[in-house]
Amino acid sequence: MTRGPEKQFDTEIALAKAMEVFWAHGYEAASLSELLKNMGIGKKSLYDTFGNKRSLFLKALEHYANSIIRDMRNCLAAAGSPLGNLKQLLRNVQKIHSQPGSCGCMLGTNIADFNTDDEAIANVMRGYLRQVEDVFTATLVRAQAAGEISPDANPRNLARLLLCATQGIALLGRVMDDDTTLEGAVTAAISLLDCR
Repeated sequence: MTRGPEKQFDTEIALAKAMEVFWAHGYEAASLSELLKNMGIGKKSLYDTFGNKRSLFLKALEHYANSIIRDMRNCLAAAGSPLGNLKQLLRNVQKIHSQPGSCGCMLGTNIADFNTDDEAIANVMRGYLRQVEDVFTATLVRAQAAGEISPDANPRNLARLLLCATQGIALLGRVMDDDTTLEGAVTAAISLLDCR
C-alpha cells in the first residue's frame, strides 16, 4: 500500500494562521472560507489534518494558550525579584493591549463568544485560565518567601485578582482610545502587591 502525497504546507504555520482568524473574529464569526484562505489550504487538507472547525479551534486555542503560558513562565522565572518580574509582566500586558488594533486575549474574547452550555469548551477554557492562575500563584509564593509581599497575603487570592485584572485589561484594550484606564488598573494592582 502506498502512502498518500506529502503535505504541501507547514501544519504549525497553518495552525498559527487559523489562530489569528479565531482570535480576531471569535469562533462563531470565523467562517470556514476565511479560515481556509488565511491558512492557505483546501477544505480536504483542513479536515484530514485538523478535523472539523471545532477541533481546529481547540487546537488553535491550545497553541495560543501554550505560547502565552510559556511566555508568562519565562518572564516570571527570570533572575531577580519575583515581585519585580510580576510588575514587569503587568506593565507588558498594559503595553501590548494599549496598542491600536489590540485583539485582546484569545481566551477572554472567545469565552464571551461561546454558549456556556458547551461544557467541553468551557472545561478547556477553565483549564487554561487555571494554568495562568497557577503561574501567578507560584510567583506570589516566591515573592512572599523573599519578603516582598506581606506574610499575611493569600497568594492564591491575589493570583485570582491578577487573572481577572489582566483579562479585563486585555478586553478593554480592544476599545479604549487612550491608555489611562489600563495604566490606572496596572498601577492599582501593583500598589496592592506592594503592601507589606
